[in-house]
Amino acid sequence: MNSNRLKERIADHNLVCGTVGLGYVGLPLAVEKAKAGFKTVGFDVQVERADMVNRGENYIGDVVQEDLAALVEAGMLEATTDFSRVSECDFVAICVPTPLDVHQMPDTSYMEASTREIAPHLKTGVMVVLESTTYPGTTEELILPILEEGSGLKCGEGFYLGFSPERVDPGNLIYKTKNTPKVVGAVGADALECISALYEAVLEGGVTRVSSPAVAEMEKILENTYRNVNIGLVNELAMLCDRMGIDVWEVIDAAKTKPYGFTPFYPGPGLGGHCIPLDPYYLSWKAREYGFHTSMIEASMTVNDGMPEWVASRAARILNRAGKAMMGAKVLVLGVAYKQDIDDYRESPALRVIERLEERGAEVSYYDPWVRRCWYKGTEKESIPELSAEAIASADLILVACAHTNVNYAFVQKHAKAVLDTKNAMKGVANRENVEVL
Repeated sequence: MNSNRLKERIADHNLVCGTVGLGYVGLPLAVEKAKAGFKTVGFDVQVERADMVNRGENYIGDVVQEDLAALVEAGMLEATTDFSRVSECDFVAICVPTPLDVHQMPDTSYMEASTREIAPHLKTGVMVVLESTTYPGTTEELILPILEEGSGLKCGEGFYLGFSPERVDPGNLIYKTKNTPKVVGAVGADALECISALYEAVLEGGVTRVSSPAVAEMEKILENTYRNVNIGLVNELAMLCDRMGIDVWEVIDAAKTKPYGFTPFYPGPGLGGHCIPLDPYYLSWKAREYGFHTSMIEASMTVNDGMPEWVASRAARILNRAGKAMMGAKVLVLGVAYKQDIDDYRESPALRVIERLEERGAEVSYYDPWVRRCWYKGTEKESIPELSAEAIASADLILVACAHTNVNYAFVQKHAKAVLDTKNAMKGVANRENVEVL
């Protein structure tokens, strides 16, 4: 492979870029590549997604509808379910889910299936980059052999391979795909330079080069494990503060006035989303291969995984004080998205809270202006149509599980019998006689 020639083609924007997986990570990345002047082809196994992209119809919150439509109209972006068209691509990013299986073990099936799909169609000189968050070693131990076997090409000679972790934060109003810094690790110095050059030609946040894919994989795991551990700490402190009669939210607000040495994290009903609840499991699973137990990480996971049950217990306590048993009680949950102001409910702790309440016999309904319908363990749930005074007053307990900003919390407080606010969403409400925080 001629790395200098490849870098010249990157500089001239004379490459075709492919993105495998058109979800929360893949579609925004494909749009940015096309906006940067690279003809882009998106690949997905879902016909509906490909058809929507080709009609210029957006389905991801962080993508601007007008941008998508204009790029499709200009012929800079298209989508397909035909993986043989990978043969047209000079750069292929794999952006598919990396969930846990039913035993809380890493499920690499999506990565493996996507890699096997593209391998036979790789042309000589292509760059392949895995963006899916995974355990250290995946790129070289799992992806590389599949690509070599399926393509008949040798890594470093027939194709370049790297890992660049996605850093998507759905709903973030400041940091998007375009301006978030990138980390790249690759197999070989030439691969590192060429892959980094491509990202630098597309994005504005800058690229940090690291010595290997494993370093980049571990870096991403560290980002999310750091948050998992610190959230576990404040969740445990929230339980202690509850016993001591101390407002943990006030404690955190006071602590964060220190201008150094403290980063605020906040308690809640558990962890949600596509990364923070999952990534530590990938790391602890891989660590066991080396006879190492990630005790601090596993302790935080235990705390965070137990929060939905603890929230249900808090709800029962509030109902008991009002002379109401959980069995038969009407509970209205506000918000089932995993974070505020988005429609993503993957791994949402609110759904696990609802499950725990229903196991105790409560009649649970929910309201979420962002998530009108959701599926949980094979069952469809639907939001009540509006948050009316009647709906609020008819509930024995209002449980705030997600702090959407387009909910009138003063209105909720005014009409509610009792409120358990797990996100401190009602901190601006003056009258708090019927409100308890986590």
